[in-house]
Amino acid sequence: MVSVLLLNGPNLNLLGKREPDVYGRETLDDVLARLEKVMEELGGRLEHCQSNHEGVLIDAIHRAKGVHDGIVINPGAFTHYSYALRDALAGVALPAIEVHISNVHAREPFRHQSVIAPVVLGQVVGLGTDGYEWALRALVRKLTRG
Repeated sequence: MVSVLLLNGPNLNLLGKREPDVYGRETLDDVLARLEKVMEELGGRLEHCQSNHEGVLIDAIHRAKGVHDGIVINPGAFTHYSYALRDALAGVALPAIEVHISNVHAREPFRHQSVIAPVVLGQVVGLGTDGYEWALRALVRKLTRG
C-alpha cells in the first residue's frame, strides 16, 4: 500500500474564503475529502498536515522518512524563500511533487521563483484544486511503476 503525505503551507486553511477569484471556492476540507477518495481508489493511504508555521511542516517532512513513500506539497508563500523546507525535502529524499492552485508564473514577479522546485520531481501549477489530484495520481504512478 502506497502512503503519501500531503502538506499545505500558510493560508491554505483559508481555502474557499481567501481570494476565491484566485484560489476558488472549494475548501481545504473539500479537497481532502476528494483526495481521500482518490487514494482509496488507488489503494493507498493519505496523511495530511496544514500549518502556517514553517517548523511544523519541516517536522512533518522529517517524520515522513520511513513512514510515507512520497510527498505532495503546496508550500504556499514558503515556495519563494524557504530554504529550510527545501533542505528538509532534500534531506529525506522522498519523491515529491509541488502543487500551486494558481498559475504562479502569470502573477506577481516574486511568485515566479520556487526554491522548492529543484528538489521535487515536478510541479503542477495553475489547474486550481484539481492540481492536487493530478499530482497525487502522478506520484502514486511513479511510486508503483517506477
